Amino acid sequence: MAPNRRVAVIQWNIKDLAIDENHQVACTYIRDAASKGAELAVLPEYHLTGWAPSDPSWTALASKTAPYLEAYQSLAHELRICIVPGTIVEHHGPSTSEQQQALLYNTAYFISNDGSILGHYRKKNIWHPERPYLTSSGTDPHEVFDTPIGKVGLLICWDLAFPEAFRELICKGAEIVVIPTYWSKYDASPAALQHNPNSEALFLETTLTARCFENTCGIIFANVARGKEDESDRFLGLSRVCLPIVGTVGAMGDEEGVMVVDMDMDVVRIAEENYRVREDLAGEGWYYTYRHQR
Repeated sequence: MAPNRRVAVIQWNIKDLAIDENHQVACTYIRDAASKGAELAVLPEYHLTGWAPSDPSWTALASKTAPYLEAYQSLAHELRICIVPGTIVEHHGPSTSEQQQALLYNTAYFISNDGSILGHYRKKNIWHPERPYLTSSGTDPHEVFDTPIGKVGLLICWDLAFPEAFRELICKGAEIVVIPTYWSKYDASPAALQHNPNSEALFLETTLTARCFENTCGIIFANVARGKEDESDRFLGLSRVCLPIVGTVGAMGDEEGVMVVDMDMDVVRIAEENYRVREDLAGEGWYYTYRHQR
C-alpha cells in the first residue's frame, strides 16, 4: 500500500432528469481533478438522473445509461484516472409493466485508470422512500476490489448506517471504503428537525469519523451540493475524506466543486497496529454474531 493517494470528491447540485447535462458537468469536474493529479475521482449518488421516481421518464432513463458508463471508461483511460461515477440507476430483466420497478438497481462501479471495470456494487440498504422503486442486492456479499489505489470496497448512502457492511468489507481486506450519496437535510423527519435542525449534518460528521476508527480504514464520501439560487435547498454537501487517527483530512461545505486531497495511507497501518481490529476479527473463535428473529 502506497503511503499517499491523491483522491478527488466532486459535488454539485444535480438536476433531475437532465442526464446529458449532468454527465457533461461530471466530465468537466473529472478533468479538473485529473489536472490536479488526482488518482481517483468520486461522484455523488444518482448523479446522472437525480431522484424523480414518480416521473415515468426517470424509469425510462434507467434503460439508457450504458453509453454513459462506457463514456466514463473512455475518460478514465484518456486521463489515466480511476473513477467511481457515483451511482447509476439501471434496469435489468424483462421490461414488463409488472416487473419494471422491481428490477431497478442503484449501482456503483469502480473504473480503473485503464478504463476497465474492476467491480460494481448494488445498493443493499435501501432508504425507506426508495423502497417502492428500487431493488436491494439482498444477501449478495459485499466485495472488495484490487485497484490502483489499494483494496477498495463500495457502499452507497444509507449503507453508512450499518456497521455490518463495513465489517464485511474490512474482513475481506478493504483499505478504503468509497461512499457515493444523495443525503438531504430533510432525510430527518419534522420531529427530528424540531430537536436539531442540523441533525443530518451531525449524523454524517460523527458517523464517518467513527467508521474510520472502528474499522481502521479510509473513507471517501461524495454528496450532492446545495443549489446556488435556492437558499432553502435541501442538500447538505459535506463531501469529505476521512482517516483513522487524524479524522477528516479534507471537507467541503455545501458548495459545488472539486476537492483534491492526499490520503496518507500509512495512517491506516498505524491505526490497525494500534487498535488491532482486523486482527481480532480474523481471530479464531471471534465471538460476535448477529441473530435476527423474523
